[in-house]
Amino acid sequence: MRLHRLDITAFGPFGGSQTVDFDELSAAGLFLLHGPTGAGKTSVLDGVCYALYGAVPGARQSGQGLTLRSDHATPATRTSVTLELTVAGRRLEITRQPPWERPKKRGSGSTLDKAQSWLREYDGTAGSWKDLSRSHQEIGEEITQLLGMSREQFCQVVLLPQGDFARFLRADAEARGKLLGRLFDTHRFAEVEKRLAERRRTAEAQVREGDAALLADAHRMQQAAGDAMELPELAPGEPGLAEAVLSAAAVARATAREQLTIAHCGLAAAESRQAAAERDLADARELDRLQRRFAQARERAALLEERADGYHQAQARMERARKAEAVAPALELREAAEAEHRRAAAAEARARGLLPETFAEAGAAGLASAARRSAEELGGLDSARRAEQRLVQLVAERADLEHEERSDEDVLQEAETWLAGWEESRAGLQQGVESAQEAATRAEQLAVQREPARKRLAAARQRDEFARDTDDAQRQVIEATERALKARAEWLEVKEQRLNGIAAELAAQLTEGAPCAVCGATEHPAPARKDAGHVDRETEESALAASQRADEQRAEAERRLAFVQRALAAAQGEAGDTSTEELAVQVEELEREYTQARGLASALHTATEQLRQAERERERRLTAQREAAVRTASRGARRDALDRERTALEAELAEARGDAHSVAARAAQLERQAALLTDAADTARVAEDTAQRLKDADARLADAAFRAGFDTPGAAAAALLDDTAHRDLQHRLDAWQAEEAAVRAVLAETDTADAARRPDADVAGAERAAADAAGRVREAASARDAAARRCAELDRLSARAAGGLRRLAPLREEYDRVARLSALAAGTSADNERKMRLESYVLAARLEQVAAAATVRLQRMSSGRYTLVHSDDRSGRGRSGLGLHVVDAWTGRERDTSTLSGGETFFASLALALGLADVVTDEAGGVRLDTLFIDEGFGSLDDQTLDEVLDVLDALRERDRSVGIVSHVADLRRRIHAQLEVVKGRSGSVLRQRGGG
Repeated sequence: MRLHRLDITAFGPFGGSQTVDFDELSAAGLFLLHGPTGAGKTSVLDGVCYALYGAVPGARQSGQGLTLRSDHATPATRTSVTLELTVAGRRLEITRQPPWERPKKRGSGSTLDKAQSWLREYDGTAGSWKDLSRSHQEIGEEITQLLGMSREQFCQVVLLPQGDFARFLRADAEARGKLLGRLFDTHRFAEVEKRLAERRRTAEAQVREGDAALLADAHRMQQAAGDAMELPELAPGEPGLAEAVLSAAAVARATAREQLTIAHCGLAAAESRQAAAERDLADARELDRLQRRFAQARERAALLEERADGYHQAQARMERARKAEAVAPALELREAAEAEHRRAAAAEARARGLLPETFAEAGAAGLASAARRSAEELGGLDSARRAEQRLVQLVAERADLEHEERSDEDVLQEAETWLAGWEESRAGLQQGVESAQEAATRAEQLAVQREPARKRLAAARQRDEFARDTDDAQRQVIEATERALKARAEWLEVKEQRLNGIAAELAAQLTEGAPCAVCGATEHPAPARKDAGHVDRETEESALAASQRADEQRAEAERRLAFVQRALAAAQGEAGDTSTEELAVQVEELEREYTQARGLASALHTATEQLRQAERERERRLTAQREAAVRTASRGARRDALDRERTALEAELAEARGDAHSVAARAAQLERQAALLTDAADTARVAEDTAQRLKDADARLADAAFRAGFDTPGAAAAALLDDTAHRDLQHRLDAWQAEEAAVRAVLAETDTADAARRPDADVAGAERAAADAAGRVREAASARDAAARRCAELDRLSARAAGGLRRLAPLREEYDRVARLSALAAGTSADNERKMRLESYVLAARLEQVAAAATVRLQRMSSGRYTLVHSDDRSGRGRSGLGLHVVDAWTGRERDTSTLSGGETFFASLALALGLADVVTDEAGGVRLDTLFIDEGFGSLDDQTLDEVLDVLDALRERDRSVGIVSHVADLRRRIHAQLEVVKGRSGSVLRQRGGG
């Protein structure tokens, strides 16, 4: 990093604008910044720091930058700092303006303008500056990334405050740790310590949780075991808890298994006693059953004795029914013959009732003979029926001839009338065909003219519509343009209002103790407040969105106007200049003529078809006229022949009909008479046959009844039983016999008879004894089950506890490992002999690097006498790691840096500052620092030491560095030619630069 120019206005003690040309001062390599006390030497360095980081070093930073403004500046002059520098090969210009409380442009009072920042970069190719950013946060992040240092590191490395390093030399380990921690950003190692401590606490909590679960299982095992288990008096997390719980659980399981064995034995004894009681109960119940069985058999035998007469009567009735069953077929045969005879007699009576009285006494043979005679007479009427049918046909043919004659007369008359007007009709039809042909030709000509006229009319209407749309589109473009301009103006106004009040938004995000995103300060004594009309980011974005929508609507309106204008031009080219009304009249006239011609032309087919139909009708009528004349000539001969045949047939039929009105009626009479006589003859023969069969059945029935032992057939019929009565009677007899056999069998049983002779059985007593034995078995089984459940529960809980211990073992190992690492990193472990924390260990390594780098310059400043060394010895009861000693080569002794004199302390602290600058530069990624400032301390040196110190500083030029010394020592003004003098006055300080290269 190399500084080129610094411009400050109304900053600190400088009431006006001042410029520092660092390029001129740096040409000499070593330059002096001097002036009276309070003139503003440090303010020049503050300007550099403020330009880079938006804040000044240390305690001088307060508020929001309002204290940076010069009290000597006029109210109209705004505080501003501009720094031009080169860093990482890029030439940048940074301008910062702190908040400015200025007089209002209108009215009285003042208003607060927010802080502003600019970052520009010089483009060597274009030879001009280009803007990079105006955001405080972006500029701060860019500068910090390029320099690789925070503000605190920059103030320690570039602006070397000798007072701070003198205190660093005399400070204790804790104070050194805080400073080195800020410079080297070792807080991540402190975070490692915290993370290890958190992991230790987490693992410890998990181990305690696992031990608590183990103790919970132990309590459950104690509840399951009763008094057979004693819990260890240990808390979760204490050593030996797991072993004590597992040991107590093993004792409880052994005791529970012994109790289970005892319960098994008790259950076996109770079950043996229950089996004996069950056998006694079974014997008592069996004796009671046999005694009751014998008593019931005696009672059933007495009841059978009382009902013996009824049984014998039923046996006699069954015997008579078996005899009557032999007569049953003859009875059935006689009943069937009687029924058949009754049906035949009824049929004969009905058939005779339909015959004339002359046949009432005739027998079957006479009736059959009369039926044959009627059939013979019916056969003789066949030829008469054929003659009658022919006569009907003759009458119909004669009527047809007369109808044909009348029809032919009508045909001839109609044909003569129609043919008389043929020529006139033909001329009219031919005229219609010719008119339709002329109309079709005219319609074709009009159709050719019709389509172009319609297209021109449509184009003219589109032309008129597009003309109206063009006017509307032009009006919409104007309105959309006005709305877009208005929306953009509103957005710009809202944006300006938000920029004016952006400080209030940033102030709303400030947190006490957290750095400001703009200036980096951690103190916020006077944050800006939102006024009543404050505009937030959402309002600005809403206004921007409205402006963008308005622009889109304007562009859409312009596109629509262009489209409508193109369409209008195309329509005008097709329609021409003729008005729409004239074109509409022309199209309407063409349409009317075309419709009329087409209507007339449509009749061409009809007229042609009518002419052809008329010619066909003429041919048809001429043919019909000729055919009618031929039929009339042949019809007279046919009429005479039919008349002669009709006379002969009428004479023949008069003889065949007799007294009937027709041959068919006579034939019907004969057919019915023959059928009735035949039916009556048949029924008479059937009746005679059934009477003979009934007589034979009576004889067979009387013979069967006699053989079965019955006096009459009626007695045999009375003895018969139907199926239901026979089944009931047989069931009664079978039940009697079965009951009698069962009673005799029971009374004959030996064990039943022996049981009847013994005393009555005591079943109730045996049941009570069996119930008592069963109760004792249930009690023993419950005890056995309880002991088994106890064993199972203890086994389950023991297995779960063992599984939990197995799962907890890796966690316990993790806890032991993390606890050892946490104690080691925190410096509380016995293995950490020096009680050095991890962060202190890292800082000690950094301090050792700083001491080595500082020793190179300290030896030259002290003429090889002093060497800085790092010490990790403990001081008192504190922790070790950040000790700093000086080795005196003259005495060979190592002593604390607090024993150095004032001048020795100065050049030791200077060497320490330069060494720290080298180490921090390397830590920051090797960013080259070409400009350094050293603040005060040179007045404590003698002439020889001062020369040696200046030689060391002058040697920095070998690395192309420039060093600015800030001091009011007069002797330095003689030794250093390049100077920047700060002159103070009543109107503020001014800068004077001289002696540069």
